[in-house]
Amino acid sequence: MRRNPQTDKARPPLCHAASRIPDRMGRAPTPTPTPTPTPTPTPTPTPTPTRVQSADDNFPPQRGSKLVGAAFEAHALVFLQHQRLRFVARNVVCRGGEIDLVMRDRDGTLVFVEVRARAQRRYGGAVASVGWHKRQRLLRAAQHFLATRLAHQNGGMPACRFDVVAFEAGRLVWLRDAFRADDL
Repeated sequence: MRRNPQTDKARPPLCHAASRIPDRMGRAPTPTPTPTPTPTPTPTPTPTPTRVQSADDNFPPQRGSKLVGAAFEAHALVFLQHQRLRFVARNVVCRGGEIDLVMRDRDGTLVFVEVRARAQRRYGGAVASVGWHKRQRLLRAAQHFLATRLAHQNGGMPACRFDVVAFEAGRLVWLRDAFRADDL
């Protein structure tokens, strides 16, 4: 492949060693003066424009229902901390399901909390929306949590409990020990 001699002249050398190599006629290269940098005034920061969502984005921003769910989970977390439960984990995800909050009670019981919210009480409300299939997913996620995160602790498995915190028509309802793993 041939190189264009005109573009080779315009390019600066790639490293300092290239400037020491004599040219074809055997002449030593002439040192090129380094330009002195002129101080430039610092630009004032301009506000960055908000980015428009495009179809090429891999991670779109959270939608409304996700943000609402996160807000209700935050309210439930504050409520449970006022009830003297200690925070352990949030949004524990495994292949079989997800646990919204994992708390620890004063007696050492590990509490897996499902947070549900409904604007109206139609179809049974938020508490009734935790059906058999959802309980199965919660149980699978709890087993995964116990196997992966608490496997390194000595003293065996702690006592566990499944609670539901439901927001129905603006009211908070806390069902302690809403269901048991033995019932499933």
